[in-house]
Amino acid sequence: MRELRARWSVLTEGIDAATPAGRDRAVDALRAFAILGVVLGHWLVTALTTADGGLSNTSPLAYTGWLAPVSWVFQTLAVFFLVGGHVAARGYASARERGDSYRTWVGGRLGRLFRPVAAVLVLWTLAAGGMLAGGVAVTTVQTLVKLVLSPLWFLLVFAVLTAATPLVARLHPLWPLAVVAGVDLWRFGLGGPEWAGWVNVIAGWLVPYTLGAAWSRGAFARRRTALLLLAAGAAVTAALILWGGYPASMVGVPGVAVSNLNPPTLAAAAFGLAQCGLALLLREPLARAMRRPGAWAKVALLNLSAMTVFLWHQTAMMTVTALGLLAPADLPGLHTVPDSLLWIPARLLWLPVFAAALALCWAAFRTYERGGRPEAEGATRIVAGSGRRAAVPVEEIAHA
Repeated sequence: MRELRARWSVLTEGIDAATPAGRDRAVDALRAFAILGVVLGHWLVTALTTADGGLSNTSPLAYTGWLAPVSWVFQTLAVFFLVGGHVAARGYASARERGDSYRTWVGGRLGRLFRPVAAVLVLWTLAAGGMLAGGVAVTTVQTLVKLVLSPLWFLLVFAVLTAATPLVARLHPLWPLAVVAGVDLWRFGLGGPEWAGWVNVIAGWLVPYTLGAAWSRGAFARRRTALLLLAAGAAVTAALILWGGYPASMVGVPGVAVSNLNPPTLAAAAFGLAQCGLALLLREPLARAMRRPGAWAKVALLNLSAMTVFLWHQTAMMTVTALGLLAPADLPGLHTVPDSLLWIPARLLWLPVFAAALALCWAAFRTYERGGRPEAEGATRIVAGSGRRAAVPVEEIAHA
């Protein structure tokens, strides 16, 4: 144990020393929390049961509606888009100052975003084909593949907004918010077609993205603005849920006609405003916390593999669930229907197992996010300490 602590100490000191002095560590902390929120949220509200034979997808929110506040904690995509808009706007401005072309800038941004996707698609194409050839029920394969592919919509939307940064960076957030409100009025108030809601897939996430771009221009230098954003977003969200007929859950619930997330509704957009306001208020406390090398090292390492963690967390959960089928009976919290309070503590006990499976996926596939090389030549710094050496990915930390 002492040996491990010494090595971790060397690594944290190296990462802290390798980080550029001007890097805004609070931004990285917000991104890390957003990714962890999505991962933990999926692990907690997604249940693969054997009730109908094979594996089918359900959620504890479908049985215990009062658990809806759990989705308020773990539905953190608005914070990710906030940070994405902030980083993209700043990055594009810096690229223009350096004289880099738009193609060079956007190619670098999207390359890191999509490199890890290829590995997921190849593995699951082979896995789905193997399962079908082995006699696994088509419905089971469809359930598993859908869970794997469903997070990819987020990457597509994020990629579109990233590519459009030069056009949308100075767009006022009220414009896309007005589009979301208009689409919802048409769908729910005037009997418009359901397909109209898909306009909000772009407009809904453009709201926090443009807030992030405004942040990069110094729009939230005063805490009062962020506090107003938090209060207004929370008040509108509460009003829409209590009197507007919107569901309380901020994630989709199987069997429920209206989802706040798929596609985003005005309630989801308002909730995102509240989340963004809270995130902006937390900048200073996070910045202070990130001055501690131990805390910063954890955040920096997660950011280096954020897409790998995001893309493989569902695979990790499903792998554990599938291996659990080898047990002589359904395992509580893993295969059982989440229709009682006992399912919740049982599920919590599985989270470390899911995390261990995700760590294995990370070890196997993290190089795809880093361009196929564990360490680029000249990209590491050797940090000496306590008689040991630690290789710190300087360039990766600088550009994560």
